[in-house]
Amino acid sequence: MADPKGFLTHTSRETPTRRPVDLRLSDWKEVYEDFASDTLRTQASRCMDCGIPFCHNGCPLGNLIPEWNDLVYKDRWLDGIERLHATNNFPEFTGRLCPAPCEASCVLGINQDPVTIKQVEVELIDRAFDEGWVQPVYPVFLTGKRVAVVGSGPAGLAAAQQLTRAGHTVTVFERADRIGGLLRYGIPEFKMEKRHIDRRIAQMEAEGTVFRTGVNVGVDITAEDLRATHDAIVLAGGSTIARDLPIEGRELDGIHQAMEFLPWANRVQLGDDVTDADGLPPINARGKKVIIIGGGDTGADCLGTSLRQGAESVHQLEIMPRPPAERADSTPWPTYPLMYRVSSAHEEGGERLFAVNTERFVGEDGKVTALQLHEVKFEAGRFVKVEGTDFTLGADLVLLAMGFVGPQREGLIEDLGVGLTDRGNVARDDNWAADVDGVFVAGDMGRGQSLIVWAIAEGRSCAAAVDRYLAGTSELPSPIEPTRLAQR
Repeated sequence: MADPKGFLTHTSRETPTRRPVDLRLSDWKEVYEDFASDTLRTQASRCMDCGIPFCHNGCPLGNLIPEWNDLVYKDRWLDGIERLHATNNFPEFTGRLCPAPCEASCVLGINQDPVTIKQVEVELIDRAFDEGWVQPVYPVFLTGKRVAVVGSGPAGLAAAQQLTRAGHTVTVFERADRIGGLLRYGIPEFKMEKRHIDRRIAQMEAEGTVFRTGVNVGVDITAEDLRATHDAIVLAGGSTIARDLPIEGRELDGIHQAMEFLPWANRVQLGDDVTDADGLPPINARGKKVIIIGGGDTGADCLGTSLRQGAESVHQLEIMPRPPAERADSTPWPTYPLMYRVSSAHEEGGERLFAVNTERFVGEDGKVTALQLHEVKFEAGRFVKVEGTDFTLGADLVLLAMGFVGPQREGLIEDLGVGLTDRGNVARDDNWAADVDGVFVAGDMGRGQSLIVWAIAEGRSCAAAVDRYLAGTSELPSPIEPTRLAQR
């Protein structure tokens, strides 16, 4: 364990300082300043050796959190990254983007601030890359079996890396022009710089994984051809159909889905020639009154992006009431707490409105100019309008960030003929298999919209199932047991 008295000696939780708001709004770099390694080791020492590490249960990957906390505290960083990589293919992604359910279930969090698990994780992997410890892991032998992975988000990448290391010949198909899925085009640069994706892809290519971008499977390659040339297929295309808001005025110009807006900003940072004479992408917030409908992480990403593009004003709307400042009684330890959170983007500006509903979009000359809103309350299982609370907010740009409702059915899913659940996701059994022989499903395409840590865990577990299907047995780890999958 770490320092036996660490959690008693160091009672305060420390995390990296965010760069000054005016500075970070002038660029697109990640918002956090460097974190001293000695301070990190002190934070790692707060891990309690609690006997039953609830953080394991909180993490879908089953990360060996107390072990690598102990190793970091003892300055054994190389051993620490080996222990971390044993359960997590991409800690550089989860360490930046995961909401850390492990910290919510930390035993120390019962009556103190929990251990800074997420920060120890990201510092471990960043140091490992800096020291050159992250090297290709080659298969012992090649099986001669070919696997197609459709989709290059975290689930697809995790499945691909595991299967390549098991000796199968893996090709990842991505319809976008770059690898990464939402990691590439949905997550703003200020939350995760894309160099982190690029260096991991370089490792995977060295290991033997083949990447084919700009290929829309089901259009450019038929499902029949894919099955004929591969021994197994992993569907990992994500949940890509955005939830819409079909109310009066939805047809007006200036109303866009978040994933119609965010990728353009990322493309600019990647150096693509997509800007006009003023250096602006086709959909941008410069000088505009922006309203974001949706109070989650994607809405916050739209907020931070709009502020960096020079929006005149930004409002983020949420139909749910404002959460309490502390853990709500409805989400006791060790569950993930319902509570009010302030992300780096919220700290930068804009206004958040809770318990409000959009009644209609208002426009002139075919363009949106305002939103007609009212307050709501939750009664008898539904939202009810609070009479006399109508008000209007001016808007030049409206961004819908209300989540996703399932995978795209046209093309590959229809051509394969796989069954769907009542929620519109691809159905699968306890072995991650769809009802078409040789077809498997991982990530949001089967689970529905979820967390990055669940996507990686599903990719790893699905890879083990595919390996068993192809080889009869598998030594690949499966963090999600069939019983946990069946409960979904």
